[in-house]
Amino acid sequence: MTMSAPIRIRVLLFAVQRQLAGAREVALELPAPATIAAAWDALVDRYPVLAPGRSSVRFARNGTYADASEPLADGDEVAMIPPVSGGANESRILELREEPFEAGILESLTARLATPEDGAVVGFLGITRVSPGTPAPGQETEAARHAGRDVEALEYEALEPMALAILSDIADEIATRFGVERLAIVHRTGEVPLGEASVAIVACAPHRAAAFAAAAYAIDETKARAPIWKAERFADGHVWIGAPAREGPPPA
Repeated sequence: MTMSAPIRIRVLLFAVQRQLAGAREVALELPAPATIAAAWDALVDRYPVLAPGRSSVRFARNGTYADASEPLADGDEVAMIPPVSGGANESRILELREEPFEAGILESLTARLATPEDGAVVGFLGITRVSPGTPAPGQETEAARHAGRDVEALEYEALEPMALAILSDIADEIATRFGVERLAIVHRTGEVPLGEASVAIVACAPHRAAAFAAAAYAIDETKARAPIWKAERFADGHVWIGAPAREGPPPA
């Protein structure tokens, strides 16, 4: 069997990344095929101190902004781009993440969103709890088998492109209904251990009533409509949780 030749790339680091790694340029050799995400993982293996900054890093391949899933070719130059100075605040952060949330995720999302015009910031974290929830239709028998037992972890699965599109719809509805433009909805996928956060919501607005309403709408509609499935894992099995998805927004 013929093995593909490795992909050799040049990674450029700037600002805080350069300071933390102690290098402006890093040569990496990756097994083929490889993506920008694989380059980031290899970089973090070499410089673990860079890992907490992932949520705010953007990427460029050969001088053009690129998604983490973009494939790499031998000889590519990949720039890891930390937050830039002098730019406008982000107005919307909608993400699915497999990696655990960093400590202080609400604060970091707020720093990316809030402006001097915002007099209210409302944050929400959904945490994995030990007590079970309501089983999905058809899971009642399996749930009964685990009655009285503690949940050990949650497992999330998502239809990612559709889930992100629906999160965008929800953000549009929040802007229309409550006048709140600066919003973050960040949801975990994969396994979330007991006590860890699975979803983070931040809403920034000039007044508290709108910020509270936006945050509540964001979590309620995400749970009701986004194709993100949750299973509670027990010591000897798991139970899927939830109800049939609602296909659209509630009445205004």
